[in-house]
This record gives sequence, structure tokens and C-alpha cells, in this order.
Amino acid sequence: MELLAPTDMNALPESCVSAILSFVSPANVCRLSLVSSTFLSAADSDIIWARFLPSDHADIVSRSAAPVEFSSKKELFLWLCQRPLLIDGGRKSFKLERSSGAVSYVLSARELSINWSDDPAHWIWKTLPESRFKEVAELRTIDRLQIEGSIKTNALSPNTLYGTHLIFKVSDRAFGLDLMPLETSIEMGSWVRQGTARLQHPDQKKRHLEGLMYANRLEMVRKHWEAEGDHRGGGGVPSERGDGWMEVEVGEFLVGSGGEGDGEVRMSLREVKGYQLKGGLVVEGIEVRPKSLVQ
Repeated sequence: MELLAPTDMNALPESCVSAILSFVSPANVCRLSLVSSTFLSAADSDIIWARFLPSDHADIVSRSAAPVEFSSKKELFLWLCQRPLLIDGGRKSFKLERSSGAVSYVLSARELSINWSDDPAHWIWKTLPESRFKEVAELRTIDRLQIEGSIKTNALSPNTLYGTHLIFKVSDRAFGLDLMPLETSIEMGSWVRQGTARLQHPDQKKRHLEGLMYANRLEMVRKHWEAEGDHRGGGGVPSERGDGWMEVEVGEFLVGSGGEGDGEVRMSLREVKGYQLKGGLVVEGIEVRPKSLVQ
């Protein structure tokens, strides 16, 4: 196929150029806008940028906790890429991936199901200035930990591989969090993927002391797991985020070309065997974000 010279491109009708640009990614639209003056003009078209916005973007904006002001679809797209939009009474945040337009969400701790979270003997709800949400949940003490969340697949981008991540901190008084790995699960219809995740305390000295204190119990638990045949492989390891929090992957799942209809993805982290008390975990929420587009 013979490529058009820049002068030929300038001769194309803007509607034709807009149609061409509507089939490429947002990142490529920005690159192609540098090719010619016609492409530059077409690259601002609402027709193009409406395609990059989710089909329910008007509904999402209407659910915002604060007014969203924009004068064009391109301006709205860039706005949603640059900052999280708090929606549904501030219990969720919504954002777009700048390069692809793929949707991501963070479900706040209030949007999750956390066992005994309404009992102040086990959990307290507090405000932290570094959190995007009004409240986070801090674990005081509990023996069985269970955190669950869900999201509709039709709220996500089709043909996209998603990863889910617990967003958390560990307080200075944290204890018992890393003695046993959490069991993780992602379910979508009959499809289930299980794994493990760890909540490692950043204070290596404290972790070493805990290991010495609970050495006998850890050995007992290890033998119990072996006897039960629980051999879940691997295990997510926490990493630091750019927003001052930590995250650990719960699992990943694929949304197909049809958006999986009215399906639902359910995600969970559990340590429910109750072998030791745990405390000091601070939960901000669970993020569901795109990892890659599937061709």
C-alpha cells in the first residue's frame, strides 16, 4: 500500500481523516496530529474522542461527587486520564488509561465486604490525608481475615486483561500479618483462579523478631497445610505505589470482546484458619486496572 505524502493528506476531507483516526488508539491520534494540518484539525474532533470514552461516560460523570467541567470530548478524556474521579457517593474512583482509553476502578474499603468491619473491637474507620477516599479501615485485631469485592464486567473495557490489587498500608503496631499467606481468589461465572498473597511488614527487623516469636506456630501451621494438601503456588509480594500506599496483586482476569454481558467478577483475600491474631492492616480498597489489551 502506497503511503500518502503530507501534501496529499492535506487534500483529504477532514471527515475522511476523522474516520481514519477513529480506528487508532488515543496515543496514535496524538502522534498523527503532527503529520499535517488536516490531521491536527481532525484530531480535536468530538467524533474521534467520543469513541475513546466509555459508552456510559455520561452516566459516570453524572455520578461524580464533584462537578466535572469540560468543553469537548477530548478535554473530558484527558481530564479522566489525569485524575481519579470519585463517584457513587465517594465510595469508588474511576479513571481512564491515557494510552488506550481502558477503564479502571478503585473500590473503597466501604465498598468492600470485610468481616467484622462494623465491630470497633476488630476494625476502626478513620480518615487519612493521603487517601483518595473519606475513610479507610484499620484492623485492630482479628483471628480470621476476609476481604471481598465485586464489579460488573460490563463496566470494564472489552478485550482487556485486568489485574486486581489490594491497596493497603501496615501501621507501626502491625502484628501477625505475614505469618501465613492470604488465600486469594478471582471468580467470573464458573471460572475461578486461586493463589496466595503476602502482607510483608516493611520493617525487616520487626519481621525477623516476629519470625522468632512465632517459629513453633509457623512450623505447626506448615505441617497442617501439608496434611490438608493445600499447595497453592507462588504468592503475590507487596510493592510500593507512587501515591504512598502499597499494593499486592489478588489476581487477573480477561474481559472478552462482548464485555461478558451482565457478568460479575468477584475477588477475595482470606486467612480464615484462625491460627494467630492479626492487626495493624490499613485497607484503602481494591483496584481493578488494565494490564494489557488483547487483539
